[in-house]
Amino acid sequence: MKIEELAWKKMNGLIPAIVQDAFDGRVLMQGFVNRDALEASLETGKVTFWSRSREELWTKGETSGNTLDLVDIHPDCDGDSLLIRARPEGPTCHNGADTCFDDEEGKVMPELAFLAQLESVIAQRYDHRPEGSYTTSLLDTGIKRIAQKVGEEGVETALAAVAGEDDELLNESADLLYHLLVLLCSRQIELGSLVDVLKSRHGV
Repeated sequence: MKIEELAWKKMNGLIPAIVQDAFDGRVLMQGFVNRDALEASLETGKVTFWSRSREELWTKGETSGNTLDLVDIHPDCDGDSLLIRARPEGPTCHNGADTCFDDEEGKVMPELAFLAQLESVIAQRYDHRPEGSYTTSLLDTGIKRIAQKVGEEGVETALAAVAGEDDELLNESADLLYHLLVLLCSRQIELGSLVDVLKSRHGV
């Protein structure tokens, strides 16, 4: 991206920027950047905007601590808007929600993004081991038992595919996927690493 080639004149030196969670694809917020804000984001690695009300630069999270760690920036085809991919440190919205576009039930996310959310929950169970959690009890059994569960669920999924109804196949597949995520977590392997392998096989 060449900053000087962006369409700064269209909005008097400002360009709208959509911030997307680089991990799960959710849209986190929308703001405006000028050249200084964009350069600050690139230099510091913290997403920075131009405040139209205060007429000054502001780095997301500078007071709350809920920063947006920059991953990359992509202009659209006309160079008059930006997609900023970032990893949020804490909730993005000032009201405590993960995103500024959340509805009351927090359902504003791509469907497959739930896998990332589930992985995050499993990782929290791994770190804190809360009592009464099935994931905690599974993690406590050790990797051999977790691997065994993955094998069992794999067999049950295959049997459901051959002889079961669609609902049974879906339920067994869900069990298999969940236990696979737990297995990966127990080895401290992120789902993103698995996606990277699939992408490389696909030539991406």
